[in-house]
Order: sequence, then structure tokens, then C-alpha cells
Amino acid sequence: MSVQSFLGQRLTAVLVLLGLSVSALAELPETIVQVKKSIVAVGTFQRTRSPPAVFRGTGFVVADGRHVLTNAHVLPDSIDREKSETLAVFYKTQGKDRLRSAKSIAVDKTHDIALLRIAGSPMPVLRLGESSRVREGELYSFTGFPIGMVLGLYPVTHRGIVSSITPIAIPALRANQLDPKLMRRLNEPYRVFQLDATAYPGNSGSPLYHPDTGVVIGIINKVFVKESKENLLSKPSGISYAIPIEYARKLLRSQHLNP
Repeated sequence: MSVQSFLGQRLTAVLVLLGLSVSALAELPETIVQVKKSIVAVGTFQRTRSPPAVFRGTGFVVADGRHVLTNAHVLPDSIDREKSETLAVFYKTQGKDRLRSAKSIAVDKTHDIALLRIAGSPMPVLRLGESSRVREGELYSFTGFPIGMVLGLYPVTHRGIVSSITPIAIPALRANQLDPKLMRRLNEPYRVFQLDATAYPGNSGSPLYHPDTGVVIGIINKVFVKESKENLLSKPSGISYAIPIEYARKLLRSQHLNP
């Protein structure tokens, strides 16, 4: 056996012990190149405001290239149309910052998902997978804007395993610990993906995808889920969560769009 072959086998063994696959590490750089073409920042734009662009979260292009998925809580409560404020997405292409106006056309508040329609020609899209096939221990990646647009429109990628597939809300031990939001989520239970990677508030709406293929299996959610699962913690953990993509598929079908 050659030295190169021996070292290659040892490296593979180490990666397996770390829970990583050789193919995932090899394919991820190419996957990121393609995924980033579909990543947008979601926010509002008002030309007379300083700054004119306000970042609220991340989104990604799906369906026919004219629609964007994000978290419902990323959307503003209202738009000041009298001052020409608009909902918008922001992205970089050919080295230049771009802006497109957007309109919210469907919202699923139970699963914190929103679907936007954007102006302009179609953008590259991400394919949606089957979240029911996700298994604990599998490695996935997510790309978005963890600290907003402060450092420019340069999406950042993180990776981690699905450490648990867990209920959206944990029942409180005492009645006085319950609040309306928690009660509502306990009455409409579903499971979410718990990740061992750290996401930040700006990551809300980022796609969680397979590192080899870029196929999306979830939507990163930093705020909505934590309110339910960690509402009793005085010091919230760094655990991150994602909403299974099956609920986004249903939202797309409700608008007669092919998911």
C-alpha cells in the first residue's frame, strides 16, 4: 500500500468518526457557488430614508424564479406607502448590488413561512426536497446573512448535523408559565429540525440544504421556534432550528406553483 493510499484511508476514518462524509466535503464548495445565486436579503426600501435599505432576514428563490421563501416573522408589520416605502429583496450579481421590489402573496403563520413575488426576470432557483426523509445525524448546510447587510451582500455558509427532530413546543411545567403563543403551538404540534450549527437572527429564512446537491429540506428559523422551546431559559442556548420544507411546499401549491 502506498503512503498516499494509507493516508487517504486514515483521513476517511477520521472524517467518519467526526460524522462527516468525504463526498459532502468535496461537493460543498461547488454547491455553495450555485446556492448563492438564489440567496437574497429581505427587507424594506425607502429612497428618502437613511439608510434607504433596512435588512430584516434572508430568503431564497424558488418555483418559477419569481418567488422567494422566507420566514413570516421577517416581514414588517406594515409598509409606509405614503412615504414610498416598499418591501424588497437585495442581492449581488456581477459584482453589483441589486434591488427588486417584492410583494407578500401568501403567509403560513402556524409554520412561520411567507411567500413573496418579486419583480423582474426569473432568478436561479433552489429545488425543494422531501423533509420526511431527513434523519438525525445527517449533515446539512445553510446559507444566508447572519449579520445582515452590514458587511455587504455576501452570503455566509454554515454546516452542521440534524441533532434532533423535535416538537415545536415543550409543555410548561406550571400553568403560569404558559402564554398565548405557547398554547397555540401546543394545540397545533409539529416537529422541527434541531441543528448543532449556530445561526443568528439574520439567518432567519435561510435554506437548509444537502451539501452535495443543494436540495432544500428546511428553512432556518432563529426567533419563532426559540420562543416556544426555550421560553423558560434565562440564558437561551446557541441551538438553532429549521422548519421542515414540507410546509413551504404546501404554501407553494396553494398558489398553484410547482414546488
